[in-house]
Amino acid sequence: MAPPSPSIELRAALVDLAAEPMIAGQPLSDLELLGVFYQRRDYRPAWDSGPRLDALLEAIRASFEHGLSPEDYHLEALEALRGASLGRVDHVQLDLLATAAVARLAAHLRFGKVDPEKFHASWNFNNRLNDLQRVALLEQVLGAAHPGSALAAQAPDSDYYRGLMHHLAHYRELAALGGWPPVSPGETLRPGMTSPQVPELRARLAASGDLAVVSTPADPFLFDAELEAAVRLFQLRHELQVDGVVGKRTRAAMNVPVEARIDQLRVNLERARWVFRDLDERFLLVNIARFRVLLREGHELLWTTRAVVGRPYRQTPIFRATMTHLEVNPTWTVPPTIFREDLLPQIRRDPGVLERRNMQVLDFGGQIIDPWTVDWQRVSGTRPPYFIRQAPGPNNALGRVKFMYPNPHQVYMHDTPERELFSRAERSFSSGCIRIQRPLELATILLDGNEVEQQRMDAALSSGKTVTIALPRPIPVLTLYGTAVPEDGRIHFASDVYERDPAVLAALDAPFPGARLAD
Repeated sequence: MAPPSPSIELRAALVDLAAEPMIAGQPLSDLELLGVFYQRRDYRPAWDSGPRLDALLEAIRASFEHGLSPEDYHLEALEALRGASLGRVDHVQLDLLATAAVARLAAHLRFGKVDPEKFHASWNFNNRLNDLQRVALLEQVLGAAHPGSALAAQAPDSDYYRGLMHHLAHYRELAALGGWPPVSPGETLRPGMTSPQVPELRARLAASGDLAVVSTPADPFLFDAELEAAVRLFQLRHELQVDGVVGKRTRAAMNVPVEARIDQLRVNLERARWVFRDLDERFLLVNIARFRVLLREGHELLWTTRAVVGRPYRQTPIFRATMTHLEVNPTWTVPPTIFREDLLPQIRRDPGVLERRNMQVLDFGGQIIDPWTVDWQRVSGTRPPYFIRQAPGPNNALGRVKFMYPNPHQVYMHDTPERELFSRAERSFSSGCIRIQRPLELATILLDGNEVEQQRMDAALSSGKTVTIALPRPIPVLTLYGTAVPEDGRIHFASDVYERDPAVLAALDAPFPGARLAD
């Protein structure tokens, strides 16, 4: 009697998996996808050659270079099956397990392993596939002449992403060499002074490449100009105050171990997989953690500026929206949270604060109310019968221009009268909106050479009149959070101001459902 065909055996195996989703000791997590995939190909085996399997194994091993764990993709079990003398049943198991590995790895490279919605309630980026699209993706990869290359192509095609991969590989090389030596606690180190800690500082910066010219100084304990330049470069790369002085913050950043920086790079590769796919040709990017706004077009950085973002207890949300217009000399309606927590207590102490800040009290019919006639002690902070509006002027909280991109969070970019905050290294001082250092430059860029609208803006700035100007080309605004950024061939690390990295790292390191658990 002839043995059953491979197609019959595959179909039977899929039926058995419904009762016990396990192959070669590997639990499988997406049986429905496998079932639809094999049904659409009449249950023909997907893996009919050794070289294709070898290419898959190599692609799984290469997932390590993306900051992922090869064991999430059944590497050990597949290697064992590939190297064994297989019977018919083993061939079926290998086919199913290899296909399951491709499906998972393709999805993770394309959209990330971790679900961003678990960390950001405001998440509204489109990074999901429906069931048919997931099957089509699997068919696309397995239908390619070189499945390994097809898998690699699922990762973001971005210089940013490739830069993160490059620096991850470099930092792993540094870790293999022992990382960098710590700088021991002690006094603040300043250029021109001598200290027994200077040789430690020199060794630390040489290990990370910040001290490019490693020479033997005449006085090894002297904090010389060469070392000062290296300290300044380190501070620039770590979003610190660039002053060449090694104080508490700079010393603490120097003593972060290389393993922690590797984790930081892996977390940010994952974040890049969440969004760096099918981006618009032109967009504005707010990096909350780095306190910066960037304008990109194609692969070029066209413009950037410093920003002030939300405090840790009033965080700027992660979301995507489209900027459609700007307001010159805007009024400012005080948001409910700021009214309740900040302004109302001040008004209760002294209603005169409103006049000093050029603010008016209005009811919801638009009628102006005399603040001295209101019993503010009885006004509810959660459901007030009034709202507060600040008139345009030099002290208006929104400054001279506001950039509008409608969103449910009432978050936007704007100018600010508090210019001194931009000189600080850490700039989390707002109540959620993004204040930018050079707003008029951005407004001119976004007006895109439209002379009529530029003249309207200039006239409004001169007169103080409130004017709304539609942008000739609406532009997407991506508000994101990145604590490791490749730039100009170097890697920049930002402080985790909202303490979000650990949760993403824990999820990234957790065994994926269906991956082999550690023994």
